[in-house]
Amino acid sequence: MSEDIRLSRRLTELGLVASRREADECIEMGFVRVDGETVQALGSRISATQTITLERSKIQPPPSRVTLLLNKPAGVANPLPLLQAATRCDKDRSGWAWLSRCSTHLQEAGWLDADSSGLMVLTQDGALANRLTRDARDYEQEYLVWVDGGLDEAALVRLNAIRELDDGPLLPFKASRQGGRQLRLVLRENREYLVHRLLDEAGLKTQMVKRQRIGRIALGHLEEGQWRYLMMGERF
Repeated sequence: MSEDIRLSRRLTELGLVASRREADECIEMGFVRVDGETVQALGSRISATQTITLERSKIQPPPSRVTLLLNKPAGVANPLPLLQAATRCDKDRSGWAWLSRCSTHLQEAGWLDADSSGLMVLTQDGALANRLTRDARDYEQEYLVWVDGGLDEAALVRLNAIRELDDGPLLPFKASRQGGRQLRLVLRENREYLVHRLLDEAGLKTQMVKRQRIGRIALGHLEEGQWRYLMMGERF
């Protein structure tokens, strides 16, 4: 009886792929068949007598470092469980497969409070994370905010007149009315619970906060709880 070996090793032995990493990615993407059956479980073992075929499709593995755009629901402190194949937006046009490595070593780029919803950027690109966090003044962050009670002109004037909070001066921002209880807030900095603190300072009670946009990247077609890849050529 032949000894079982890892499927990824067998793929490299047969010259079907160049490396174990490529083998694992092909397995995850569903390109590998063993005796006619698709095998997608990493670590699968087979015997040397079994027949292996590799059937590549137009789906490609993602780059070595990915950036994910997530429409985070309010109340979610840890977004990682939301990042899976089933929650991917069906309008993602990257052409990249979902691989398990895409959910590792992610940094949040640009603070989004746990009780706020909307656009969250999760990236394996440390330089991008630094730009969106440390250099936030270079990127507008647009929020929609719903308040309890009415939003009169006096409250809006008070809000736009705020120049400093207890942790220091504020960069210029703009608040405008969107409806009877909704306003649009455009900021250029990251501070914990900044939106809530601004409204508190203006005497307004925040009901819901949703980030719509960072720089040139907006939520677009992302439904709540869905994600997509940031594609090559897209820039904040």
